[in-house]
Amino acid sequence: MEVFERSFEESVASFKAMLQNNRMTRFRTEFLALHNYDQAKIFTEFVSSERKKVYQYLAPSELADVFDAFESDILHLSEEYFLEMENAYAAIVLGEMYADNAVDILNNIDNKEKVNMYMHLMPNNSAREISRLINYIDETAGSIMTTEFVTVKEEYTVKQAYEHLKTAAAQAETIYYVYVIDEDRRLKGVLSLRDLIVHDDQTLISEILNPRLITVEVNDDQVEVAKMVQDYDLLALPVVGFDRELLGIITVDDVLDVIQEEADSDYSGLAAVDVNEIHTTPFKASKSRLPWLVTLLFMGMGTATLISQFEGLISSVPVLSSFVTLITGTAGNAGTQSLAVAVRKLTNKSEDDKFFDSFGFELLTGVVTGLVVGLTIALVAGFWKGNLFLGMIIGIAMACAIVVANIAGALIPKLMMKLGFDPAVASGPFISTLSDLTSVFIYFTIARVFLTYLS
Repeated sequence: MEVFERSFEESVASFKAMLQNNRMTRFRTEFLALHNYDQAKIFTEFVSSERKKVYQYLAPSELADVFDAFESDILHLSEEYFLEMENAYAAIVLGEMYADNAVDILNNIDNKEKVNMYMHLMPNNSAREISRLINYIDETAGSIMTTEFVTVKEEYTVKQAYEHLKTAAAQAETIYYVYVIDEDRRLKGVLSLRDLIVHDDQTLISEILNPRLITVEVNDDQVEVAKMVQDYDLLALPVVGFDRELLGIITVDDVLDVIQEEADSDYSGLAAVDVNEIHTTPFKASKSRLPWLVTLLFMGMGTATLISQFEGLISSVPVLSSFVTLITGTAGNAGTQSLAVAVRKLTNKSEDDKFFDSFGFELLTGVVTGLVVGLTIALVAGFWKGNLFLGMIIGIAMACAIVVANIAGALIPKLMMKLGFDPAVASGPFISTLSDLTSVFIYFTIARVFLTYLS
């Protein structure tokens, strides 16, 4: 659905023309009339000289809204943007942003001297909030939470709470949930905005708060947190310390970023390449892809070496060579399917079964699919080549290769996770190459056993 009055390309061209012609008033009027997300999309299309004019035309608070709308997959561009700004201006922009988003940007800036300078120049309150968040372990609840939320004391009346909410709302990332704390900031319950609207002004907060809270601890894994928000249909989730001190909240927009990151990570693993990595030159792109390709090349050489061991068999029965790629390709596809399911389960933490439960499930799945595919190719090859024994060999080899590939695709990621490695490392190309090796060995071994019938 198009959200611009003109096409996106026309809108970008129009804003570029305003910048080039120094039309500051018109630029501000039209740019600030857009949604922050659309502003962010247009901003990333500007070149350095155009962005420097934007820094002159927009106040730090206005630019902060643009950066708050940045998607997680373009945060790596933030270092370039902030290095273009004057230090004081950049510090104020960071201070005006939501603290969790500012932390994400600061973590993407390699120049730590710049980061320290920004922290020194920004307002004290902002620097204090960002300092608290920046020290949390990456990919935990603490690293994605925000400290900009509304709290009230349990002894407040509804009227007092509502007046406090109106005062604090401007600085809060969300006001749909109001959290109730005691004198030591321990979390006692939660209220919705509706609760404050429908109850009498003199009603005590302690009488209407909901004490049944779903919370996460500050060091909980961000994927577990995202799943909780998804499962319970929450707009925000409170983050507590060991003594139930309320430290922050995680909002649904941050959860969506986590889900997107995990999906990108899974896809990157299956493709053996970082799908979010943007390269400025083909040389840099090649440099990032070559390690996996070279590794897979040597694994492929293992398959070639194995085939050479059966040269005598192939010479005596040349027709066997016709079906090598068919068997290896099908086994590789089966392994990749199994791998995708396994990595998905591990990523979602939805797999609470035992190691051998997965083995049994994938073994049975592999047997069923292997028998069906094997029987199909046995009949096709047998009638095509006029040799039922050849069809039987190909069918048995196909079935066995699929079973082995299924088990490998399911268990290798789980084994890697148990050893402390990222299961996405068991990528599609890796499984496919491994399946080539095992299926070639299975195929020619079975053919050698039945060599007399083929002759």
